This record gives sequence, C-alpha cells and structure tokens, in this order.
Amino acid sequence: MTNWNADDAADDAAPSFGRRLIFRELPYLAVLALSIFGAAYTSFSGTPLRGYWIALGPIIGLVCILSQWRAAGDRKGRLRLIWTQILHWGAVLGAIELLSIADVSDMMSADATALSTLTILALGTFTAGIHIASWHVALVGIVLALTVPGIAWLEESALMMLLVAVAVIGLVAPFILHRMHRKQDA
Repeated sequence: MTNWNADDAADDAAPSFGRRLIFRELPYLAVLALSIFGAAYTSFSGTPLRGYWIALGPIIGLVCILSQWRAAGDRKGRLRLIWTQILHWGAVLGAIELLSIADVSDMMSADATALSTLTILALGTFTAGIHIASWHVALVGIVLALTVPGIAWLEESALMMLLVAVAVIGLVAPFILHRMHRKQDA
C-alpha cells in the first residue's frame, strides 16, 4: 500500500504551481526585460532606439488589454478597454516622439534621451496599470521607474571604476616598469 500524505501532494504540486505562476507572470516579465534591455542598450551604445520604443509601447498596451480582457465583461467594456489603451499608448508614444524632434534631441545626449524615454515608458506603464486596475502592470511601471536611477548609477559607477582602474594602473605601472628595467640591467 502507498503511503500518501499532504506533504507529498504539496511537493508534487509545487513544480506545477511554479510553472503556472511563471507562465502567468511571463508577459509582465517580458515587458520588463524588453524595457530594461532597450534602456541599457541605448545608454551603453549611445544610439537611440526610436523604433524599438515605438514598437514596445503597443506591446505593453496589448499586455494591458489581454490582462483585463475577461474583466472587461461584455462587448462594450472590451471596446472601451481597447480604445482607452490605444489612446493612452498613443499619448505615451507621442511624448517619446517629442524627444526625437531635432531641436530636442540636439539638446540631449543619447544617455539622457534613453533615460527620459524609459521614464516616460515607466510613467505610461504605471498609469495604464492604475487605469485598468492591474497591480501587475502598475508594478512593472514602478520597477521601470526604479531602473532609471539604477542605470544612471551603473553608468556613473562604471566610470568611477574605470577611473579607479586607471589610477591604480598609473600608480603601479612605474613600479612594474622600474622592476622590469632593473631585471634587464642585471
């Protein structure tokens, strides 16, 4: 006879629950990963990814629509959901597009443009989450907002680490060169 208890059932259900949880959260994690990748790539490459951001807005809008499709209820509620998301993300993309205008983009570095774009995207995602009453989407917006100072800090710390490395090399190199020179003379 097989010994069965609740702990065994919980152990068997855990991988299934974990997979379901990851599958359910996958759209939000994907949006977050795509947003952070775009900001990081733009910051480090120095090349604005205007087309990338223009494509990402509707993807986030689609995630918003799909996440609330059942809650929207009837046809009227679903059409309202679709139109409000189209207008919302149109406004967000319009704000991002304003950063690409020649006069504005000439005033900002690629890093500033990337961080500004990510800030607008974070605000748009957060407000979309509030509007559709989805804490998942709002949380993605908050995390995106927190990545803005994180990326700025990372760039500054990378520069600081480079300066420290150059200083260490500058201090150590004369001693190494002096030592190598002494060995050659001996």
